[in-house]
Amino acid sequence: MSAARLDIERVRKDFPILQTLARGKPLVFLDSAASAQKPQAVIDAMVDLYSRSYANIHRGVYELSERSTAAFEATREKVRSFLGAAETREIVFVRGTTEAINLVASSFGRARVGEGDEVLITHMEHHSNIVPWQMLCDEKGATLKVAPIDDDGSLIVEEFEKLLGPHTKLVALPHVSNALGTVNPVKDLVRRAHAKGVPVLVDGAQAVPHQRVDVRDLDCDFYAFSSHKLFGPSGVGVLYGKAEHLEAMPPYQGGGEMILSVSFEKTIYNEIPHKFEAGTPDIAGVVGLGAAIDYVEALGLDAIAAHDHELLEYATGALSEVPGLTLVGTAPEKAAVLSFVLDCAHPHDIGTILDQEGIAVRTGHHCAQPVMQRYGISATARASLALYSRREDVDALVAGLAKVREVFA
Repeated sequence: MSAARLDIERVRKDFPILQTLARGKPLVFLDSAASAQKPQAVIDAMVDLYSRSYANIHRGVYELSERSTAAFEATREKVRSFLGAAETREIVFVRGTTEAINLVASSFGRARVGEGDEVLITHMEHHSNIVPWQMLCDEKGATLKVAPIDDDGSLIVEEFEKLLGPHTKLVALPHVSNALGTVNPVKDLVRRAHAKGVPVLVDGAQAVPHQRVDVRDLDCDFYAFSSHKLFGPSGVGVLYGKAEHLEAMPPYQGGGEMILSVSFEKTIYNEIPHKFEAGTPDIAGVVGLGAAIDYVEALGLDAIAAHDHELLEYATGALSEVPGLTLVGTAPEKAAVLSFVLDCAHPHDIGTILDQEGIAVRTGHHCAQPVMQRYGISATARASLALYSRREDVDALVAGLAKVREVFA
């Protein structure tokens, strides 16, 4: 595999599920934005841990516990390097992007936001970057402000900046929209927010599978992503936070590991990041995330980004030729997500007929109902691409959509 270009057929052999059938036909998997498939290296790493090294971490003095702890903490260093963070203590393991955002809202946000204050988000958010802030604002008597998007799905940056006011206490926004594929100019948005003294959380769930991320270059205060979208196991995620913030924040949950000492009179909390990691974590899941990072790093993030961009252009052109199809989300800067509607069929019917052809796409509101409302629709069909996707998958999708038109047109 060259550093400049992926050998897709070789890559596909790394993913056992892509060799299987769906409805008796070769699987065409186009739902990686919801959850990506797993390479054999990730599966093997988790099986190996459970088979040869599993024990609870951090507290055992015997060899199995030491090996398990070493594997767990090795992933923390891999994540630090993967994100370009300064220190491993800035990397907190959580269950996913959703928990990471809830952690920041409940700890950092609750201490910072008060009555009359504002939290600023955008109109392209996943529900996970809306509801926690609504809950916080309801609790504190604060206001949730929403920066608008234009018809192609791009954030209207001038309106975003106008909404950054003296009462804005926090900005939360997506690096990449899960429903539209829009790639936001995060570095510029962070700069604008910081110029007014406002910290920024970035939902990076849809960005890390497609591009290199450097949190120090972005200068964001928090960055969250999920393992399962990065070809790792589900139930694991990461919160990056600047050390100065994490040190000042109160714990999110109480229990084991997040303490230094406990008495009935007083508890002394552990240092970061352990202060935010109460209880026994998903040890094998974290090790699996480490294996996923190793896998994408070996392929090359620049090569992955180039492949995804090239395939997105091909798919955009191919879908644009389908009669009656309208793409929803056509921003100039996009990741490999194609949401669309057909004039003759509901998205759920599209998904059902494509499934009969062995083609897996997502249908519905994609946990982004305000985005659907912005475009006056209830749902879209969404084809999302990944490093194992190929032109043949796009061609199969186009052929499947022709069958949808045969049924409904």
